[in-house]
Amino acid sequence: MPQQPSEHASPPLLTATGDSLVIADFRPRRQKAPPRRTTPYRRLFTIPGTRAFTVGNLLARLPMGMFSVSAVIMIAGSRGSYALAGAVTATGLAATALVAPWTARLVDRHGQARIAVPATAFALLGSIALLLCVRFGAPDWTLFAAYAATATTPNTGGMSRARWAHLLRDDPAAAHTANSFEQAADELCFMLGPVCAAFLCGTFFPEAGTLVAGVLMMTGVLIFAAQRSTEPPPQPRTPSTSPLLATGMPPLLLCFLATGAVFGSMEVVTIAFADAQGHRSAAGAVLALQAAGSCVAGLLYGARKPTGPAERRHPWCLAAMTALMTLPLLAASLTASLPALAGALLLAGAATAPTMVTGMALVQRRTPEGRLNEGMTLAVTGLLGGIACGSATGGWIVEHLSATAGFGVPVAAAGSALAISLTIPLVSDRPNRRQSLGPNSGAPH
Repeated sequence: MPQQPSEHASPPLLTATGDSLVIADFRPRRQKAPPRRTTPYRRLFTIPGTRAFTVGNLLARLPMGMFSVSAVIMIAGSRGSYALAGAVTATGLAATALVAPWTARLVDRHGQARIAVPATAFALLGSIALLLCVRFGAPDWTLFAAYAATATTPNTGGMSRARWAHLLRDDPAAAHTANSFEQAADELCFMLGPVCAAFLCGTFFPEAGTLVAGVLMMTGVLIFAAQRSTEPPPQPRTPSTSPLLATGMPPLLLCFLATGAVFGSMEVVTIAFADAQGHRSAAGAVLALQAAGSCVAGLLYGARKPTGPAERRHPWCLAAMTALMTLPLLAASLTASLPALAGALLLAGAATAPTMVTGMALVQRRTPEGRLNEGMTLAVTGLLGGIACGSATGGWIVEHLSATAGFGVPVAAAGSALAISLTIPLVSDRPNRRQSLGPNSGAPH
């Protein structure tokens, strides 16, 4: 039986030619395996500590989409009034808009772990107080007070973005990918949070959604805060001005306000349209398709390197969003079909994540050094205010005109955001190098 050649059976041949030594090696060559390709997202999580703080952040962020739905189901089921439930949640939203920037400023000054844990614990006490007040029939005013106490909940999404900005201060392309991942995570939590809340409250008992959301939030924040190696260093004393006064920030925050109106009005109008078609229970699934389209678009957008400065990309993203927001209006007015509307919302969501990613990049670029959490929380506050205004406007249009006409509100809001974006001045990267990254960073973002 013939033997396979081996290194011992076929040694290299040595010979001399003139004054040169020639080595002839006839041994079989082993081909090297091609290098393993890695995606931009996989490279992100090769950085030590990033996986742990991301897991904690996702656990803490999911309840953000659960609390309001759980509160509405719990209060309306106990008191028999959706008006009271809506007023209580609106009060909590207003309180968050006022308190969240102050919480974020404390995070910048004293560190994420030092502030986030007690702030979350206080907010959890507010949720428990609300649960007990509903359970034991306390006066209505106690519901408002208890839910307002949850306003100290820290902006975990902003803190996560601040960590990425700190870790990737020398790699703008990777920072773009990280911001896209965070936006996709926001959309994922937006899809899953209300579904989980409705399932828990409907399957077990009305307070189950609030209880589970509170446990997830506290657990997630504790895991997130424990990852001290990735935490940006605090800035106890920052001579920088408020983010509200930074160059280009006021119109940018107005742009976030208008963008929030897109989300708020689309939610109310879609629910009203589904109700008019006799499929109110399907409204959540239809809205989830918009978030799904945004989630996929965000991941694809993050996998590509950004072309040009964010100031130039932002108006184009808003123009795309304005154009795509006409699709639900056309689907509702031309077909009056819920499946057609669902497909239109899936396509319309494709412009949401790129717009938000680019907008957050501008916020990071323009926020003064040492106040990054505060700057991003102001952007989120603008979104919340826009959602509230959009919900009110969309509801008024539905009430006085029709659900189909209500789909014009997101188009108008997106067009307003585009007009505002065109007024945002271009700012040179040179004076903003330290503004875009967060604490103690000196490389351009």
